[in-house]
Amino acid sequence: MGKTWMTKWGPRKVREIPPTLEEAFVAAECLTEDLNQKIEIAASLMGMPVEEVRAQAAKLSGQAQRQPVVTGRGRPVVVQYKRPRLTTRPPTPAARRG
Repeated sequence: MGKTWMTKWGPRKVREIPPTLEEAFVAAECLTEDLNQKIEIAASLMGMPVEEVRAQAAKLSGQAQRQPVVTGRGRPVVVQYKRPRLTTRPPTPAARRG
């Protein structure tokens, strides 16, 4: 189920969860407009036979349509600029006379 590899902190495990049908179709939708190609892409992402994904896609198409994918409307990002600290130098003797 999971892969294990050694790091300097010891063994680490990775859990691989295949995408759901809806997630696979969202990814395929970004790649192509053709329904058959979307089904093939979703099947390869999910690791399932094309016929099973085609049957599930028919069930999914009968349900309510999901919201379209819109980029750029995630959570807001605030960038703050902090001025670098400036160290003050003591005045030189020539500047004091002036």
